[in-house]
Parts: sequence; C-alpha cells; structure tokens
Amino acid sequence: MSEMLKVAVLGAKGRMGTAAVAAIGAAPDLELVAALGRGDSLDQLLELGAQVIVDLTVPDSTEANVRFAVEHGINAVVGTTGWNADRLAALESLLALHPNSGVLIAPNFALGSVLATRFAAQAAKYFESVEIIELHHPRKVDAPSGTALRTAELVAAARDAAGVPNAPDATETELDGARGATVAGIPVHSVRLAGLVAHQEVLLGSPGEQLTIRHDSFNHESFMPGVLLGVRTVGTRPGLTVGLDGYLDLEG
Repeated sequence: MSEMLKVAVLGAKGRMGTAAVAAIGAAPDLELVAALGRGDSLDQLLELGAQVIVDLTVPDSTEANVRFAVEHGINAVVGTTGWNADRLAALESLLALHPNSGVLIAPNFALGSVLATRFAAQAAKYFESVEIIELHHPRKVDAPSGTALRTAELVAAARDAAGVPNAPDATETELDGARGATVAGIPVHSVRLAGLVAHQEVLLGSPGEQLTIRHDSFNHESFMPGVLLGVRTVGTRPGLTVGLDGYLDLEG
C-alpha cells in the first residue's frame, strides 16, 4: 500500500475550509494532518509533516501562507483570491529559487465552471458581443469574482488572437457602474444576493442569435472534486499553475 499524502487545510473553519476538511478526511489516499484557523501557527505544518497545504483563507493572509509553504518544501493548492499580477510575479520569482515546489492557484475548483470558462473562450471569437454576469452570496468580499476575471481575460485573449473587433456599444451616458466593470475590454457584472452560492453566465451575441454558457454551484461540495484533483496533482507539477484547467486534459 502506498504512503498516504499528508495534507493541511488553512482557513479550515470557513465554509470552503469545512468542506475541504471533510473531503480530505474521507479520501482513502490522503491524510488530514492539520486544520488551521486564524491565528494558528504555521510551524505546525512542519511539526506534522504536511506535504501539501490547501489555502482557503483571506487575501491578506494567502501570500504569506504560500511563501511559507514554498520556502519549506510544501506544495500549495490555493483557492483564495487576491493574487494580482504583482503577487503572481513575486511568487514565480520565489518558485525559481525552489524548483521542486508546486503551487496551484485556482479561481474556481468546480470542474463544470472550469469547463464553462474554456467553452466561453472557444466560442467568443465567433460572436460580435460578449458580457459576463457573475452571481454570488452576499458574504463574498471581492467583486468581480476571480472566476469572472479569469473568464474575461481568456475570452479577451481569444478574441484578440482571432482579430475580433470590440463589441458594438452606443452608450454615451450612464450611471457609474451601469455597464459593469471592464476587464480586458469585457463588461463584467456582479450580483450579490442572499440564497446564492456561486454562479456565472457568459452571454455571447450576434445578429439573430445568442449563446448563453452558464454554470451553477449549489453547495460547497461542488468544489471538492477539483480540490482533491489539485492536492493529488500539485506535487507532480513544479512551478506555478494558474487555473485548474492546467491540470485537465482539455486539448481533445
């Protein structure tokens, strides 16, 4: 019998953290060695021999958590937002000094969401217009969501590569925010509504037709297959991977 992979969850008391603790604890090939909350010492990771951390904390903590992991030879699977271009560049520089360490930063762990983003990027070059609506629970602290940001960036890159012009829009006057945020030239609209978990629609339109690509997560368990995939794979992928699609076979 192969040795079980030792995993620690950071942010274990949150909704995602609680679900991750349960999923890892139930996995026959994984051993949950730590479930850390706010204020718990990261030194416990070393004492307990953690091989992978799952960071589900907050933007103010995640960078320091991942740096600690990389510097101590622990791989990291990260679902916390706040990783802007500067932070990613600093992480890549750190990983260059620790070439055996792997880090996955995933804006979304739901496999259906990852696929929906990929499908949207593939479709975007065939339509004149594209806009994104993301809908989440009102406790979410960032807007737009990390998933919407990544979707917009991939959609914009696909349209640029295909030479698709900017979407038509005759708006001359508007209330601030009425057309949403603009991410890489793509309008993104955020909804925060009680009763929701995590949902996203990509609306694509051309004269006479519309394509809607929508994904819905109804509970936090929907993210766990992606979390487990990340935990099991990150040790075989040194360096930085952004997006769970980097671990999926989507070329076929």
